[in-house]
Amino acid sequence: MNSDKKILKSVSVIAAAFDELTRSNRDTLLVRQHRYAWPNVFRTARYITAVEYIQANRIRHDLIQDFHERMKDFDVVVIPSLQCGNQLLATNLTSHPVVVVPNGFKENGSPTSISFLGNLFDEGTILAVAAAYQEATGFHKKRPDLSSKVN
Repeated sequence: MNSDKKILKSVSVIAAAFDELTRSNRDTLLVRQHRYAWPNVFRTARYITAVEYIQANRIRHDLIQDFHERMKDFDVVVIPSLQCGNQLLATNLTSHPVVVVPNGFKENGSPTSISFLGNLFDEGTILAVAAAYQEATGFHKKRPDLSSKVN
């Protein structure tokens, strides 16, 4: 699937989730209003034609099958969160489950996380692995030091 069609499908799904907000004009209350901000993406998505949407769904079906073929030999795939920009897009488009849990802090104090990707309809496995990881590491109990951020 080329990136334009991935984006079309992703935007369509996201915009549908926020349709009531957009149609009520409450999207103007969202802070970011520049060209590529979510409110404008939602508004633009309302002009996706039915033919484009159906074509995107056909491509999505193929993408789900392809992603399944790549994942089926693994119980869980562990990757750094948001380090792989396509991770979120891939899991959103293919409905493959993913669990994101904290795994520490950067030098500047901002939190980091790790992702556990699983197979379709096998949320239990990644939830069990993520729970075991949290129990073993305790990162989910840690909080960033905000004392230097207080005025």
